[in-house]
Amino acid sequence: MAGVDKNNYKLLQKNKKAFFNYEIVESLECGMSLVGTEVKSIREGRFSFTDSYVVIEKGNLVLLQFTIQPYKQGSIFNHDPNRKRVLLAHKQEIKRFDRKINEKGLTLVPIRVYLKGNLVKMEIGLARGKALHDKKDAIKERDLSRDAKREVKNLNY
Repeated sequence: MAGVDKNNYKLLQKNKKAFFNYEIVESLECGMSLVGTEVKSIREGRFSFTDSYVVIEKGNLVLLQFTIQPYKQGSIFNHDPNRKRVLLAHKQEIKRFDRKINEKGLTLVPIRVYLKGNLVKMEIGLARGKALHDKKDAIKERDLSRDAKREVKNLNY
């Protein structure tokens, strides 16, 4: 997240499952093409990364399986929760990511959603799937660090 002003940045949600299932090779900040009720729902934190991914269709980044719950006060003008959403990025960046996906068998996954000023932004990552033993090692490391923190906490009391 280089170049993000911490005063103007508010993290809404992080895709923890993406970091567990994938090794993130490279990331890119994108804007999101949304309708009004989607923006209001996202600001309330009513969205889900479950099984979401990004594909490149006709030179555009398209976000699939990203669920944004309908806005409570949104009457008949509410949005479809699972519609395709276009992510906004420069053409050269899209072409570069497309080449890497086709050459190396990588995939694009959403990493985090945040507010930058009053704009909704998404960080997507070029990801390589982790093997099962890598996931087990990550779980083991997390448990060991949790135990170590617990011991230190108990020593301080």
